[in-house]
Amino acid sequence: MSLEKNRTINKVRRKLDSLDNRLLNIIKIRTKLVNQILDKKTNKKQIVDKARINKILKNIKKKSLKMKIDVKLTKMIWISIIKAYINFEYRKFKKK
Repeated sequence: MSLEKNRTINKVRRKLDSLDNRLLNIIKIRTKLVNQILDKKTNKKQIVDKARINKILKNIKKKSLKMKIDVKLTKMIWISIIKAYINFEYRKFKKK
């Protein structure tokens, strides 16, 4: 690979690293909000709200289409986020 291509790749990777740092801050904020909701839940059955999940995925699909983002990609990302937070809530609920 040429030196110029390497520089370009490294420059883009630095931008990705910066974006990842911003995403981590967003995840921190999101986690605080999820904890606030979890504090209000009194039963484990309240953790998974299928209607809410379907609504979220429908909205993400709509927004992805509007923004011309790959719909399968955003759906996979959001499903991963949802599953991760469901797991997080189950782990935290036990400690209440």
